[in-house]
Amino acid sequence: MAAGRPVVFLDRDGTLVEEVGYVNHPSRVRLLPGAADAVARLRAAGHAVVVVTNQAGIARGYLPRSLVDAAHAELERQLAAAGTAVDAIYLCPHHPTDGVGELRMACDCRKPGPGLLLAAADDLGLDLSRSAIVGDLPTDIAAGAAVGARTVLVLTGLGRGEWEYRRSLFAVAPDHVCADLAAAAAWILDGVPVAC
Repeated sequence: MAAGRPVVFLDRDGTLVEEVGYVNHPSRVRLLPGAADAVARLRAAGHAVVVVTNQAGIARGYLPRSLVDAAHAELERQLAAAGTAVDAIYLCPHHPTDGVGELRMACDCRKPGPGLLLAAADDLGLDLSRSAIVGDLPTDIAAGAAVGARTVLVLTGLGRGEWEYRRSLFAVAPDHVCADLAAAAAWILDGVPVAC
């Protein structure tokens, strides 16, 4: 059986788009500078690019699922306008302690759990042995480490504060720390450490 495609998993908020708290309207979705070019570069090199995002605002009743879907449609529109795309977007709507009904649960898909990454790999035929994850939170790093991915912490979004003030609390240290998604793509593809 042929090996699947290599994949780069991207966190959404603070990594691919600006961190604005809960995205309560599609107009609040704004790609970070250089993010679309980084996605295009990864795809041109043959990598699948998959967004994996915790969206506990759904469980908490802050956001209807339809709003999150509309925000993702806006993200895809902006990427298309820049001449690129992601292969898929996977989200976890759960929260372990807040919310009601079936959305209030401890699940495997909420990062740091690896469920979103495993589901994407299974659905899309991706090779986790040739995977990486880029995110701005220690939960992103832990989710990637759980599937054997190379892990990159970016200093956009919440990343700088997490790294400068909370790194001793990380369950897993990242393989690399860099300024933004463009620098992360350079390290993933070329092994070039870009100064932060």
